[in-house]
Amino acid sequence: MADSRNEQRGPRGRRGRGRDGGGEDSEFLEKLVGINRVAKVVKGGRRFGFVALVVVGDQKGRVGFGAGKAREVPEAIRKGTEKAKRNLVRIPLREGRTLHHEVTGRYGAGRVVLRPAPAGTGVIAGGPMRAVFESLGVKDVVAKSIGTSNPHNMIKATFQALTAIQSPKDVAAKRGKKVGDIVGRRETGEARE
Repeated sequence: MADSRNEQRGPRGRRGRGRDGGGEDSEFLEKLVGINRVAKVVKGGRRFGFVALVVVGDQKGRVGFGAGKAREVPEAIRKGTEKAKRNLVRIPLREGRTLHHEVTGRYGAGRVVLRPAPAGTGVIAGGPMRAVFESLGVKDVVAKSIGTSNPHNMIKATFQALTAIQSPKDVAAKRGKKVGDIVGRRETGEARE
């Protein structure tokens, strides 16, 4: 048991974690969505800073995002990754590959529509939303962004939509019914159409 733990540790052992150290970090997929350069005008000229937008997920239903600000790009990415890991949320997935139902999300001027898709469809989504779905572990989904193309607002709208998804188990518990009743109705509804 101790041997497997030592293999997961980074080159520094117990003293601290480097960029690749720690068994917990290796389970997450990190996606850099975008980097913004901002300038502050001071007496001697301009001072540049960077904002990195990062999405982190375990590809098994947990995903988070964070924005890190720093004077250098690597530091901004590191801060964004740490923030994303602190803000992980669990999203229920149907069969571990798609969403349970259609949902719409809004944040500022950004609006997104997320729809479940049959097996083999793939991820049909643009830029920032694609990074969220790949990190989440969704294999089949159709998504559309309406409104702003600002990656920060698109990701926040996507997360707002994803957190509104309810699994049949949650709905059954709220209504005091069995999961079979809820899922059975959904399948008969699809058959009627």
